[in-house]
Amino acid sequence: MWYRVFAASPEMIAPVRLLEHLAEQGLTVQGHFRGDDLGWTGCQLILPGNEQAPIPLDRYLTKEDDIRDDLNSWAAFLETQDFSPNHGMLMERVIQTQQLFTIRRPIDHADEVTLDRVCETLMRFLAAKLEGIYQIDSKGFFDADGNLLLQEY
Repeated sequence: MWYRVFAASPEMIAPVRLLEHLAEQGLTVQGHFRGDDLGWTGCQLILPGNEQAPIPLDRYLTKEDDIRDDLNSWAAFLETQDFSPNHGMLMERVIQTQQLFTIRRPIDHADEVTLDRVCETLMRFLAAKLEGIYQIDSKGFFDADGNLLLQEY
């Protein structure tokens, strides 16, 4: 399962701030970040006792990474979802994306409940701080408060 944040703000959230936010939510997570001169580009998040099943979080910048075709595909998908009154607004938000964050949820994780909490907490935090929306495969698109904007069928 994939989780995605489509962020309108180009601001970089410091790695330490991500980990602090998780800790504030009662989630103990280690982060091993990698990056370049533009900031961090990805990390492996590790829950205690689950070193063999890290949670990969990647950060893509619209201006630097070749993701425009992917964003256009998401916008085209949303254009077809005219059963939802939010499809037009969501399409615009995806087009305006400055950063895309992805999490690929591990399938062999020992603590599924905590894993889901980490993924959704990160999505909501990034969406709130970076003027974004988030999407969860087979569930739909959500605002930063976790309100469902478009159900995926």
